[in-house]
Amino acid sequence: MTGTEPSPDLERPSAGRVYDYLLGGTNNYAIDREFAERQLQLMPDIRTGALANRAFLGRAVRYATEQGIRQFVDIGSGLPTQGNVHEVADEVAPGESKVIYVDNEPIAHAHARILLEESADPDRHHAIHGDFFDGPQLWKRVLAEGLLDPQQPICLLAVALLHFMTPDQHPETPLAHFRDQLPPGSLLVISHGSVDPADEAGMAAMQRVSRNYSTQSTNRGQLRTREEIAEFFGDFELVEPGLVWLPQWRPDSAVPERPEHSRLLCGVGRKVR
Repeated sequence: MTGTEPSPDLERPSAGRVYDYLLGGTNNYAIDREFAERQLQLMPDIRTGALANRAFLGRAVRYATEQGIRQFVDIGSGLPTQGNVHEVADEVAPGESKVIYVDNEPIAHAHARILLEESADPDRHHAIHGDFFDGPQLWKRVLAEGLLDPQQPICLLAVALLHFMTPDQHPETPLAHFRDQLPPGSLLVISHGSVDPADEAGMAAMQRVSRNYSTQSTNRGQLRTREEIAEFFGDFELVEPGLVWLPQWRPDSAVPERPEHSRLLCGVGRKVR
């Protein structure tokens, strides 16, 4: 990290480090583990959702690569763990993918840089410290890395990111800017916390979990409805099977009986024009 990057907040748990713990990672602290365990007491499905979300990320990247896309921008990439974007893309098209990881959490960014230095191709895979809400300035920095051809399709990932942004922050504004910068043929990958409206107990539990994030961690939580999440795709066309629960998106194994217990909806949109 450079001297211009903020110091990590170790007084409160962070979503990225809690997610790492839920996935079985080691890049977390006692405060994150304690917070995660309290969340699991409120809703044990959280770990199921974290694992399902990581699996969805892999399937979405695999799909994008199979569609011929070789450029990826992962905003809110979090802490490195098994199945990173560049690893999945290189399984499909070895030596061809170009990936830029973006995160505003200093520890996540530092670990990403270490991971890429140790196990990735520095000519094709970069990590930058940046914030989603920087909008146009962030995209300029992404392009300034010199990896991406802005005229060729790009897969933009905002996976398990937007549900940490409240309506008063207007996350739709920077996201619309990012969509506008993508050339035709690009893909937008989103997963977002939600609850089946018919699941009253699940809704109550998720609201408690969301309040805990808002009051105790460095992130604020915000559940959204299916309709609200769909709006994040703008005029992009959702590829089949549309906006569905995590295990339902192009599954490569049996779908659980209650896919809604993943607590996240997900989809992939394509820019047609």
